[in-house]
Amino acid sequence: MSTALLQTPESTHRVYLQDCDMLGHLNNARYLDYFLNAREDHTTQHYALNLGQLAQQQNAGWVITKHHISYLRPARHGEVVRIRTQLIHFDNSNLVVEMQMLHEDGLRLKAVLWSELAFVKVDSGVRTDHSDSLMDMLEQLDVEDVNYDPDGFDERVRRLRKELKQLRREGEE
Repeated sequence: MSTALLQTPESTHRVYLQDCDMLGHLNNARYLDYFLNAREDHTTQHYALNLGQLAQQQNAGWVITKHHISYLRPARHGEVVRIRTQLIHFDNSNLVVEMQMLHEDGLRLKAVLWSELAFVKVDSGVRTDHSDSLMDMLEQLDVEDVNYDPDGFDERVRRLRKELKQLRREGEE
């Protein structure tokens, strides 16, 4: 009997001074690093998926084709942020991963990122299909509660903010 895979892993990270702008806010470009590093940690820790090994074994790997990002509140120097990542869409050769940066308590959204990725052959860069074993894993990881629409990023951000606001209200009661 196999154990169900964690669909939405999360971890915390401290915001370092070297990653901040003159105002002490996390530099916009560094958000991508924080998100992508967290996702790599999550795939290694929770799915035993080493992306470098996968590329060697299958002569294929994921490349980012597009990012949608919304900066909502600044992440500040010295602050601890919580990062959640989850697969919200996949097909034979594509993925969409949603990543959320929140206040340490998990109740205030700082940024949301959708990364669209294509699975390509390492030697040619040509799109290729996921293996059957990858498709099986992706099926387990897909968060069906998120109704993915390629043009629905802004609506998703609004919905997340509303859900977290409701959670904060419930916590105050």
